[in-house]
Amino acid sequence: MAPERDTGTRERNPAGATAAPRPRARLDQPRPPRHRFLPEWDPEAFGRLSEKIARFLGTGRFIVWMTVVIILWVVWNISAPAALRFDQYPFIFLTLMLSLQASYAAPLILLAQNRQDDRDRVNLEQDRKQNERSIADTEYLTREVAALRMGLGEVATRDWIRSELQDLVKELEERRRHDGHVVFPAERAERSPGRDADDR
Repeated sequence: MAPERDTGTRERNPAGATAAPRPRARLDQPRPPRHRFLPEWDPEAFGRLSEKIARFLGTGRFIVWMTVVIILWVVWNISAPAALRFDQYPFIFLTLMLSLQASYAAPLILLAQNRQDDRDRVNLEQDRKQNERSIADTEYLTREVAALRMGLGEVATRDWIRSELQDLVKELEERRRHDGHVVFPAERAERSPGRDADDR
């Protein structure tokens, strides 16, 4: 007797496949976090910080504070006792600090400008789309108004109907005068009141 095959518990491989089946990823669960060796940071938070720094660098407060620090630096290194001076007359360390501050300020300002350019580009795109929608709406309303004007040109107005009725009355009166026929029943009733009384 041949052994029975357990087909319910074992996964079937396609015919000719020799590789082991891959485990299926579950779509109803998030992927586990991958370990990274490099530090991670939020680019939006760094961009916001750079914009704050660039805004501060462009204010008068920063210029006043930098001027006060430089004056104190120079006065301290000239008038302080020789043992307490940390930067002698050519002030090389001060020059190094200012160049370091400038080397950091320039990329931060550029980064803030790039973010502002991105915002301006998005705003311009939204304005362009809004203008396109406004132009399309205006063209649609223009076509509708033109259609209404054309439709109103074919509609009979009250004055036109009144003038047509007056012309018709005049024409009927002229026919009665020429033919001698009674056109309106009211006139016939006025001419023969006895007949109306008999009819009643």
